[in-house]
Amino acid sequence: MGGILWLASYPKSGNTWLRAFLHNFMRNPDRPYDINRLMEMSAGESQTPLYRRLDPRPWTEYTRDDVARLRPLVHRELMKASPDTVFVKTHNALLEDRGHPVIAMELTLGAVYVVRNPLDVAISYAHHLTVSIDEIIDLLAAAGAVTIPSEKHVYEYLSSWSRHVESWTGRPNPRLHVVRYEDMLESPTKTFGGIARFLGIDPPRARLDKAIKQSSFKVLSQQEKTKGFIERPEKAEAFFRKGEAGQWRRELTPEQVRRVVADHRPQMERFGYVPEEYR
Repeated sequence: MGGILWLASYPKSGNTWLRAFLHNFMRNPDRPYDINRLMEMSAGESQTPLYRRLDPRPWTEYTRDDVARLRPLVHRELMKASPDTVFVKTHNALLEDRGHPVIAMELTLGAVYVVRNPLDVAISYAHHLTVSIDEIIDLLAAAGAVTIPSEKHVYEYLSSWSRHVESWTGRPNPRLHVVRYEDMLESPTKTFGGIARFLGIDPPRARLDKAIKQSSFKVLSQQEKTKGFIERPEKAEAFFRKGEAGQWRRELTPEQVRRVVADHRPQMERFGYVPEEYR
């Protein structure tokens, strides 16, 4: 039975890493899967060409109402692409936008949601968008936050970091599998193995280890340096920049940390992200 399996996260939280793992695990290639071919098995629901198939006007003429109306129709077209499970990447919150569902639940088989410490997200997203960390801290707290539309992508409705996380993870559901970015780093075998089992696959250890190695940050970063990465923003120096946890301790000021914790304490506490000194 076909349907959508969402690969969901707030931006710069490990979604591309998750997709790289799934490609290497499911396809089991002899060499690391090409990062510029990640759309072969995991579509991005915000790709502008998908919307232009339904409304051929130039993307610059789209209003937010147009995109909100078209989004569920795009999801239905994505589901029709295969009789089996369709993996679809999204940075949308699980909310309504202008009276339309942002995620088409009637088409949904399940979701893997990746959450990352917002203190580190602030740094990574600032480099990604080439703006200041303070601007991103403001964005993380903005209930109406959206991504900037372009020729490649329509806007995605983020809302605030807290609301994004709560919208996806606030209610336990057997069709939802939540992983922390930090656990992907610290306990890859357990974490990625759990993802595979959620998908109904009892992974042979050798195949799991191979997929983890072939989708490691080191491998992804080297691929980007060698052949570039089509998902890297034009102004960003690199898409795969650090790939670590806890960089906020070096790069954020105490005041910036206080702002993030004050804005997001309840959700940060749920996932163990509140620093000891700010409890």
